[in-house]
Amino acid sequence: MGIFDRLFGKKEQKETLDNGLQKTREGFFGKLAKAVVGKSVVDEEVLDEIENALVSADVGIATTVKIIERLENRIKSDKYLNISELNTILKKEIQEILITSTVDNSYINYELPSGHKPHIILVVGVNGVGKTTTIGKLAHNFSLAGKSVLLGAADTFRAAAVDQLTIWSERTNVPIVKKEMGSDPASVAYDTVISGVAKNVDVILIDTAGRLHNKSHLMDELSKIKRVIQKVVPDAPHEVMLVLDGSTGQNALEQAKHFTAATEVTALAITKLDGTAKGGVVLAIADQFSIPVKFIGVGEKATDLLVFDKQDFVDGLFQRT
Repeated sequence: MGIFDRLFGKKEQKETLDNGLQKTREGFFGKLAKAVVGKSVVDEEVLDEIENALVSADVGIATTVKIIERLENRIKSDKYLNISELNTILKKEIQEILITSTVDNSYINYELPSGHKPHIILVVGVNGVGKTTTIGKLAHNFSLAGKSVLLGAADTFRAAAVDQLTIWSERTNVPIVKKEMGSDPASVAYDTVISGVAKNVDVILIDTAGRLHNKSHLMDELSKIKRVIQKVVPDAPHEVMLVLDGSTGQNALEQAKHFTAATEVTALAITKLDGTAKGGVVLAIADQFSIPVKFIGVGEKATDLLVFDKQDFVDGLFQRT
């Protein structure tokens, strides 16, 4: 058991996840309950209602069609699918989609991948998705896990972003590298990595500007940041993490498409799942992108940013109270 797990145990993490998925779970199962009223077997009408429930939870059309097709194939092979079996079968199909989408076990208990130090994470995402807050929560949780952390405020186009990250720096007692508004983001990133290497820190979290209106400019800016930090650490960044707002549903999916087209994203963090009934977007994103979801946000507290566990997520979605 890791240091973080002792501070915030598996049971507590599961309860946090279950609570965070409450709105999605209630919305989904509310529709599902109506679909099976008076039914004894899963027929075409029930399948239509299941499809509606999945789409309403923002699972997305493509992923919903995949789940419905699997249920139809199950009906054809079994010749008969009892309503009482529906939850079990549906859970299994959703679980299968998540398990086969991406295989990734990094960051369990906020442990860092081995083989390099510092571990450098470049964080990207549009303004308003909770990007800077996510960085602050990551800093807090890595610190809880016994890791030394350094923040880099390379979103120099918004004074609010630097100010917000500074507040997190003070709150978590984690040092920060920053410059005046309008400074070259790449120079901030470079100075951050230089400082992190000199201080022998475990992890460096670099915030970047959240602009998407010009993909070419975004790509150029991120490419420049990568080039300058590679002068210090040749294999950096070790992670390019895209933060998405889960409460925006399919819009989060569109943002993922734009960012993955503009830069090489290696990890996803999906925030604000506790305030929405659209938590099914996690399934859509995991299904449609070959990029692992590594963190999910299910509450305001720093410890409500959880390392994504596929099995726990499915269990939380189907947890009946």
